[in-house]
Amino acid sequence: MQTKREIGVIDRSEGGAFVRPAAVPGDADLTTPAKPPRRSHAEAREAAMNQIIDIATQEFVEKGLAGARIDEIAGRATKRKIYYYFEGKDDLYRAVLERAYARVRKSESEVDVDTGTAIEALRRLIEHDVRYHVQHPELVRLVMNENIHRAEHLKQIESLPEGNRMVIDMLTRIVARGEAEGSFRKGIDPTRLHMNMTALSFYNVSNQFTFAHNFGIDMTSPEAVEQRAKEVADIIIAWVTAHG
Repeated sequence: MQTKREIGVIDRSEGGAFVRPAAVPGDADLTTPAKPPRRSHAEAREAAMNQIIDIATQEFVEKGLAGARIDEIAGRATKRKIYYYFEGKDDLYRAVLERAYARVRKSESEVDVDTGTAIEALRRLIEHDVRYHVQHPELVRLVMNENIHRAEHLKQIESLPEGNRMVIDMLTRIVARGEAEGSFRKGIDPTRLHMNMTALSFYNVSNQFTFAHNFGIDMTSPEAVEQRAKEVADIIIAWVTAHG
């Protein structure tokens, strides 16, 4: 007795006649691998731009804006692709800066600052910032390089002030809650609070080599990073809770 799989159907397409096996549910899964879904044009564009920015970040971090060369970046991308998406080296450098800032702000927005006490919320955010700077030393080096240029390129990125405002808004909420709970002293400026948090988080990366040489301290081990995160949080919390 013939099974359904053995029964053929006559196909007379293209002027010929041959026996084509009848379709059986599940055959496509058995014989043809599923094709990955096609990316949209916007997704493909974003992926291509991120690939270029990844490569450019390494070049700018190592050599700064003045020392970086499009030819070096193009050695791992293509010059044609770079100039398709970016107007030139300065434009690419600004894209690198913009993404670096956007990523740190996004990471901070994912920290839970709405549960527990204001002190607990602030500690979570501070410790996150210390860890993030260590995990992303490129951010520190890009910021150091841009300070050499007196923020010339940052000033040309229109989205940055609004994006950076996000962390100030978070700290404003934490400060208001701390004051309402009676744990924070009155009159804390959220922007100055952010400055102090960033300064102490920054140092662990910006000075890790000189400090290690001068004092023989490894500032990059997991244990050292965790200790530093706790210490920075202790310092900042002691400042915001000081009543005098």
